[in-house]
Amino acid sequence: MQSDVLIVGIVFFSVVAIVKIVIDSRTRHKILERGIENERIQNFFAAQFELHSLSSIKWGMVLVGIGLAALISQLFPREFTEEAALGLIFIFAGLGFLIYYPIAERRLRQIKNKQNLPSN
Repeated sequence: MQSDVLIVGIVFFSVVAIVKIVIDSRTRHKILERGIENERIQNFFAAQFELHSLSSIKWGMVLVGIGLAALISQLFPREFTEEAALGLIFIFAGLGFLIYYPIAERRLRQIKNKQNLPSN
């Protein structure tokens, strides 16, 4: 039963990822077809790439936090009941988000400042 749910989830997210890739590709192709070489559009695509890397950092930090919580609960099984281990996972995931927030704010400010710079 669990494998059926896993297969459906994998298929769903695969279809979503493929549709997103195709739509992004078509958008870029249309922009290139029209010959739009505006610096603003180039900055937009650069910002999209940087936002994508920020998302990767966020989920990496959260998953590392969850992994640490699971590891700690496995190393000390007598101290942590299942409920306490679950709470520890939520705490570490939350800490990952809290650590990510100032990093993302600083990077988003840098991206915004870069986009507002006048061209030479």
